[in-house]
Amino acid sequence: MIGIPDDERPVEFSDDDELDVLPDQTSDDTDTGWGEWRAPDEDARLLEERPPHW
Repeated sequence: MIGIPDDERPVEFSDDDELDVLPDQTSDDTDTGWGEWRAPDEDARLLEERPPHW
């Protein structure tokens, strides 16, 4: 609106509570974002390959 100062300008807010303004984690903050494929859970493989003296 022309001629109305910003502090007097009406602002409409959305009633959508599910609106995600900022995500918890960005896509570039993941393994895939760094160009790495996420490996499946390797606990079973690591336990299987555990040296006998452990």
